[in-house]
Amino acid sequence: MTRLVMMLVLLLASLWLSLMAGAVWYGPSTVGHALLSASPTDVQGLVIRTTRVPRTLVALVAGACLAVAGGVMQTLTRNPLASPGLLGVNAGALFVMVMLVSLWPGAGVSLWYGGAFAGAALAALLVWAVAMRGQASGGPLKLVLAGAAITALFTSFSQAMLVIDQQGLDTVLFWLAGSVAGRPLAEVTPLMGVALVALFACRPLARSMNVLAAGEAIARGVGVGVARLQLLMVVLVILLAGSSVAMAGNIAFVGLIVPHIARRLLPVDHRIWLAGCALMGATLLLLADVIGRTVILPREIPIGVMTALIGAPLFITLVRRQGGGHGRA
Repeated sequence: MTRLVMMLVLLLASLWLSLMAGAVWYGPSTVGHALLSASPTDVQGLVIRTTRVPRTLVALVAGACLAVAGGVMQTLTRNPLASPGLLGVNAGALFVMVMLVSLWPGAGVSLWYGGAFAGAALAALLVWAVAMRGQASGGPLKLVLAGAAITALFTSFSQAMLVIDQQGLDTVLFWLAGSVAGRPLAEVTPLMGVALVALFACRPLARSMNVLAAGEAIARGVGVGVARLQLLMVVLVILLAGSSVAMAGNIAFVGLIVPHIARRLLPVDHRIWLAGCALMGATLLLLADVIGRTVILPREIPIGVMTALIGAPLFITLVRRQGGGHGRA
C-alpha cells in the first residue's frame, strides 16, 4: 500500500508539471491562479485552461486506460508480454478512421473519434468471435492467433486506402504518430466518460481475475464462469483501449511495459496491481508528453514517438529476461 501512495504522489507531481511545462513555463502559483480564476483577460490562465488542461487530462486518462487494458490482456492470455494490440484495437481504429477520411473528408473530428472507437470495438469483437468459434473456450493461444490475423487484415486494408488517397494519409498522420494535443474537452468528454466507467468496472472482477490467473481449470474448479469472465475482460479491453486510441491515437508500449513493471513492484493481486497499473500508466504518459513538448523547443515530438523511445529498450530487456518462457499474470 505504501508503494501505491508513492505512485499517487508521483502522479500528482507529474500532473502539475504537465500544466507548468511548454514553450513558456509557468510557475506553480500561476497555474493555481489559472485553475481557480476564470478571468477572460488573463492570457496565461486562458492558455493553461484551454490548451494544457485538456492535453493533461487526455494523457492522464489515456495512460491509465492503456496500462490497465494491458494488465487485463496479460491476465486473459496468461502472457506478461501481451498488450491490447493483440485484439486488433489499433488496427481496427485506424481502418475506420482512414475509411471516414477517404469517403467522407468533410466529417468533423468528433465523428473521427467515434469512428476510431467503433473500429477498435469491431476488430476486438471479430477477434473474440474467431477465437471462440467451434468450442466453449478458444484459449489464450487461439486468441493471440486470431488477433494477429485480424490485425494484419485491417492493416492491409488501411494501407491500401492510404496509398490511393494521399490526402487521407496527411489527415490521419496526427493519429498514426499519437498525440494528446489539440483535443477539445467538449469532443473527448464522452470518451473519457466511457474510459472512467471501464476503469471502475475492473474492480468487481478483480477477485475472479486472481483465480483465472492461476489457470482455467482451477477457476472452473472453484465455480468461476470462465467463458463469461473472459468475455467481460474482452469488453473491458475494448472500452479501455478503444477510448484511449480514439482520444490519443496510436500509442505503443504503455499497455505492454507498465503492467510488467507494476508486477515487479506490487503484489499480483488485481485489486492492487491494476490500481498500480493505472497510476503508473498515467504518470508515464504525462511525463512522455512533457518531455516531447520541451526537448526540442519550439517544436514538439509526438507522444507516440516518446513512448516508443522509452518502451523499446525496456521491451528488449523484458524479452531477454523472459528467455522465451511463459510468464505468470
